[in-house]
Amino acid sequence: MRRSLVAALASSTVLLAPAGAHAAATGRILVTFAPHAAGTAAAASAAASAAARPDGPRVPALRLVTVRPRAGRSMAATLRALRADPRVRSATRERRLAPRALPDDPALTALDTDADAPAGTTLEWTLPREGFAGAWDLSSGDGATVAVIDTGIEASHPEFHGKIAGAIDLDDVASGPATADPDGHGTHVASLACAATGNALGIAAAGRNCKLLVIRSDFSEGSIIAGLVAAAKRGAEAINMSFGGTGPADPALGAALRYAVGHGAVPVAAAADEPVADEGEPASLLQPAGSGRRLGQGLGLVVTAANGADARASFAGYGSGVSMAAYGTLTDGSRPHGIIGAYPAATTARETGGEGRKPCRCRATIDGDSRYAFLAGTSMAAPQVTGAAALMRTVNPRLGVARVVRLLKATARRPAGTGWNANLGWGILNAGAAVDAARRVDLLAPRSKAHATSPARGRGSRVRVRVRLTRSDPSPGALVASGVRRVELWSSQRGHGRRIARTARGSIRVRLAPGRYELWSIAVDRAGNRERRPARPDVRLRVTRP
Repeated sequence: MRRSLVAALASSTVLLAPAGAHAAATGRILVTFAPHAAGTAAAASAAASAAARPDGPRVPALRLVTVRPRAGRSMAATLRALRADPRVRSATRERRLAPRALPDDPALTALDTDADAPAGTTLEWTLPREGFAGAWDLSSGDGATVAVIDTGIEASHPEFHGKIAGAIDLDDVASGPATADPDGHGTHVASLACAATGNALGIAAAGRNCKLLVIRSDFSEGSIIAGLVAAAKRGAEAINMSFGGTGPADPALGAALRYAVGHGAVPVAAAADEPVADEGEPASLLQPAGSGRRLGQGLGLVVTAANGADARASFAGYGSGVSMAAYGTLTDGSRPHGIIGAYPAATTARETGGEGRKPCRCRATIDGDSRYAFLAGTSMAAPQVTGAAALMRTVNPRLGVARVVRLLKATARRPAGTGWNANLGWGILNAGAAVDAARRVDLLAPRSKAHATSPARGRGSRVRVRVRLTRSDPSPGALVASGVRRVELWSSQRGHGRRIARTARGSIRVRLAPGRYELWSIAVDRAGNRERRPARPDVRLRVTRP
């Protein structure tokens, strides 16, 4: 029976914040006081000492006041003064958060009226439950490319308008370009990863604004190997492989996967679409049997399917070669109620049945457009993880493949106190937590500069010189900096550099013998990132005995 679904957004729906919005600084400081220093007088005195003025809420129950630097006083200087005050427990920059807002794609809010769907279930229930609302607040996926090795896509579908970064035909069996898809599988999978999102049409996609590199394959090992290398060369942030086969993996396929990882692409493969413990290739090369339970092991991710009850779907693979899970069906049973995605306009073989298969009865309609379908499988679970990986790479472009893989596993949703298990691996995808964890990995070196004042009094054969040190730890976009731990002062005479001091303060005094010096600073942050030696010294100094 053909499924007809009415998708309508309530007229009161309002977008409150743009995708990718993150907390912005207000220019104020939240100050909390130690118990012995609580009170209006102490707060006023501390603020005055730091050249700050009260501005904003005061919460006596938490010993908290809000202040703002006075005119002419920098935020950094005010923070340093407050943090140095023994009465102050903490002083942090205040941020302004933004209301959460989902894109306006109808499937996110329209109810699924099928009898198999529990009451109140939306057509696209998966993404909110997997934390994508929070993920999109931090990363919109702009600039990311996701490669999908599959049966091609129906490029004329509105979900792919402006989304195709490239198309490669590696199918030697069926005729037609990569932008045609008589099967429908590739169209559905690609839409779950990177469908047009926020366009008030159809569905939203995990990777939101990511672009697609479409690689049409006949699923021969040679075709897959060529596709992996092509994706890597074209700079794909992630590669989706919703296919597999039994038997030993070809060594050349392993080499291609390592090549892709070496070029910065996160490979994601679907687990078996049968309840077996052998996931087959390429999954077995990404997460070899026995390695799933070890968080830091695995070349990429093998994704099994969870159902709406947060259990492994009855049709999905399990065992020690599973990395994690994502939703691959709403309900289990003889007729699984699958995941909605884009689908070709023409009737597919999956719908007509044949060769021992029953017609899928999978086609769906959204706002009168019947180019959608509900399909169930690990094939549908994998691209949601692939899209999340793309978001992580855009929020923190320096994040390596191994770190992305580890963070996706570590942040997956699972019962409290439990770790890996054979049914869901490390748990069900939590994109919001994964992207948030990605932006907190500080991979940027801090910055600093030395500023020498005039030499002071001499003592014996040396002269005391005061050096002022400025420092910062950059955090562009939504990234969270770890903060500068220390600044080292280096000196050079006749080309030989040596560290002469280090400090966590804003200035330092050193004793230097008379002579000519070149001075520079090197900052080290709390994540261990170390500033490079500058091309030129910060200070050229001549020290003479007074």
